[in-house]
Amino acid sequence: MNWMEKELTLLADASNERYLRDSAAVPDSPGYTWRGDRVLLNLASNDYLGLARHPAIIDTIRETLLTEGGGSGASRLVTGNRPLYGRLEEALATWQHSEAALVFANGYMANSGVIRALVGRDDVVFSDQLNHASIVDGIVLSRAEHARYRHNDMEHLKLLMNKHRDKRRKLIVTDAVFSMDGDQAQLEELVALKQEYGAMLMVDEAHSGGIYGKRGEGLCFKLGLHHDVDVHMGTFSKSFGLYGAYVCGSRTLIRFLVNKARPLIYSTALPPSLVAGISTALTLVQADHWRRERLYSASQLFRSSLSDAGFNVGTGDSPIVPIIVGDNERALRFSEALEAGGIAGIAIRPPTVPDGTARIRFSLSADHTPKELNDASAQICKIGLQLGVLSS
Repeated sequence: MNWMEKELTLLADASNERYLRDSAAVPDSPGYTWRGDRVLLNLASNDYLGLARHPAIIDTIRETLLTEGGGSGASRLVTGNRPLYGRLEEALATWQHSEAALVFANGYMANSGVIRALVGRDDVVFSDQLNHASIVDGIVLSRAEHARYRHNDMEHLKLLMNKHRDKRRKLIVTDAVFSMDGDQAQLEELVALKQEYGAMLMVDEAHSGGIYGKRGEGLCFKLGLHHDVDVHMGTFSKSFGLYGAYVCGSRTLIRFLVNKARPLIYSTALPPSLVAGISTALTLVQADHWRRERLYSASQLFRSSLSDAGFNVGTGDSPIVPIIVGDNERALRFSEALEAGGIAGIAIRPPTVPDGTARIRFSLSADHTPKELNDASAQICKIGLQLGVLSS
């Protein structure tokens, strides 16, 4: 095992070793988390709409546990496909204005399983440089050629599509909102290129589902492009406040995935209590538009206050607000100083982000109040000045 110790030493020397740390919810204090022995304002969670502890979801899960038991007992293709699944998938398809839907265990399995099912050795996948690791890993598993285009650079993508125009199958894959930068994909241009080159288009709405659209349908729907997307993927672990993922599309696509998506075929089904909780969350996501409005206002307030102070926070209107710090060690010191000041803001380092772009990734929730965010912004600015991230 000496080689492991050597690699871990290299990671530690580069301020790039990861550690697991306990966190826990704070009773009666939404938007906060226990971290060690401290209560911190939680600016690191993906609970965008504040549904993770909603009493209606908790009650649904509790009631279903009593009637259905705790576990599913098998994969969906064996005996794990309870009737609750079918009702949820029908509701998801209606919500997304698609023909059918399919629930997966999580977003990583959905992305890696779908890509591997759709393309193979003789095919090509065009993927944004900043796409999530689950997309990258799905491409690797598929053994298709990986044509990686520069972030949101449509001219570069077009060049690559010209180069690979004779491939058997062509798939464009993108995040709708990029998880570490909070900016949006150029979806209109991607649709146009898909149509020009006869490609399939897959969009990951993990960080935009629930947030955009009158009923939280996502960015594709808000832009009126949902019928131009062949594979629409989303998760239940962000805006829904739970766990799991879904894929929406044509009936043919869903039939194909049931037969070809290995993570679905060979994974134990989600427990029925969780599926029931997701159904309740879907109702709340669609009905509680005030949560989206409050989140949008919070995001505008927080982003503008940090930008006006001189931080590099990128572009976008999402609740993901990064502060680009640069080197790993300073990002870690920034995160530690935030924790000492009562704020959970996690340092994100390579390989999650490109070399030289280590950052603090803040992510907001509808649970956060303007006062909490204003106080946090003042504390962040103070630390930024102390560490030299901001100039005085």
